[in-house]
Amino acid sequence: MPEFDVVVVGAGAAGMAGALTAAKRGLRTVVIEKAAVFGGSAARSGAGIWVPNNEVILAAGVPDTPAKASEYMSRVVGDDVPAARIQAYLTNGPAMIAFLLRNSPLRFAWMEGYSDYYPELPGGMPNGRSVEPQALDANILGAEYANLNPSYIPSPPGTVVYTIDYKWLALIARHPKGLATATEMVSRYLALTLQGRKPITMGQALAGGLRAGLLAAGVPVWLNTPLVDLVVEGGRVTGVKAVQNGQELLIRARRGVIVGSGGFEHNEAMRKQYQQAPIGSGWTVGAAANTGDGIEAGQRAGAELDLMDSAWWGPMIPLPEGPYFCLSERTLPGNIFVDATGRRFVNEAAPYGDVVHVMYEGNHFPAWMVTDQRYRNRYLFKDLSPALPYPEEWYRSGALVRDWTIEGLAAKIGVPPAALRATVTRFNAMARAGRDTDFRRGDSRYDAYFADPTNSPSPCLAELVLPPYYAMKIVPGDLGTNGGLRTDARARVLRGDNTVIPGLYAAGNASSAVMGYGYAGAGSTLGPAMTFGYVAARDIASS
Repeated sequence: MPEFDVVVVGAGAAGMAGALTAAKRGLRTVVIEKAAVFGGSAARSGAGIWVPNNEVILAAGVPDTPAKASEYMSRVVGDDVPAARIQAYLTNGPAMIAFLLRNSPLRFAWMEGYSDYYPELPGGMPNGRSVEPQALDANILGAEYANLNPSYIPSPPGTVVYTIDYKWLALIARHPKGLATATEMVSRYLALTLQGRKPITMGQALAGGLRAGLLAAGVPVWLNTPLVDLVVEGGRVTGVKAVQNGQELLIRARRGVIVGSGGFEHNEAMRKQYQQAPIGSGWTVGAAANTGDGIEAGQRAGAELDLMDSAWWGPMIPLPEGPYFCLSERTLPGNIFVDATGRRFVNEAAPYGDVVHVMYEGNHFPAWMVTDQRYRNRYLFKDLSPALPYPEEWYRSGALVRDWTIEGLAAKIGVPPAALRATVTRFNAMARAGRDTDFRRGDSRYDAYFADPTNSPSPCLAELVLPPYYAMKIVPGDLGTNGGLRTDARARVLRGDNTVIPGLYAAGNASSAVMGYGYAGAGSTLGPAMTFGYVAARDIASS
């Protein structure tokens, strides 16, 4: 029977950050991972990390302070999360970033200009607080590189792409910085490969850098080893039951177990039990192995669950190759969202979680993003260059509809033609005036981040005037669920009466989010996930 000081369940960002911290505190640690790959949802992501007052942004001159961050978080999160947990995040987040910089090959850069999601709130930062990993040499992973979970959308071959680049890539046909950014992406790749490096970025760099840290620290990561259950003896969690090579395995944990196994986004039964319809496990871009195993095991051990009706929501287009998270596309001028009435119902450029909250609160289903040919001619869409036709399979799947008239389009998507015509007419008038008086699209600094600065009079608003017209189906998708095991400021898992389950910790999407139902800025998933993995390991080491 294998025995360790710490057993970590899940080789995503939360789990690997926790495991690395535990190892560096002298604890013998193992990571077990259900999937055949490591990295979880983090490896698939853009890898933005939102941690106020970290040394990277302070060195870059970001005028952040603990007081600003605390006031901003209190406004974004409200009363849904205990103040002690929020403060633990704000206090330990910068220390976590400093720890990774000193104990892994990860290096970070400020995502300058990528606004906090509510920059007008007290403490909000119009130029943002988020950081992202710099290019990592995959050669340092050796054979483990083959086990890295692939990206959600791979970078084009022969390029080194950062999340911050996508703003300009979308404008490659509109703004000189678009072409300059594309050229720089190739130049980065050539410079690094000439040095013998194999550059990876975004989520690949983050997960790869954490795994490289574990390799250097001698921490094993056992892939294809799913959790079966927690072992509880005398009211204390003392290990886990897992399956390896078809055999059940008991792994002892002398000091503690950290559950970092992700959310339950791919568990259809759990989603229907806890979340509001319409909901579907096919509308998420979270890692396929995230089926709530750690959450259910914690519940069996007596844990309380919180925020189970929540997720890291975002508007998705259900394309035949998989759901597409609609980020910059809905912010760029020349599109509107309408519901079954044919009317607009939301600021299309608002933070993605807010858009889905509005969809649910007003029962705005089905919903469609309506655009025209001018929009198609101007902007990158997903990985499709401007002016190129949309793939025929998108039409065949029903995710995309086209017609030469607004009324014809309305008939095809089942909305009242006169209502859609009136909506487009009204929106076009506001676009010409440069002000959305209905939903205030463009009023926030955040709205303008992915917009088109060459478009006048508003970077966020443009008329729909050039046929054919298009409608893309919009569903309430997510980056993963964010409800789970209730934890305290030390990442310890709690029962319903808020007493601690000894030996059990949780971080990441297996735990209920410190953001509550809010979303402070780019990286509000990864920042807390790694922070509370770090907090959990430090608490185990000191207890």
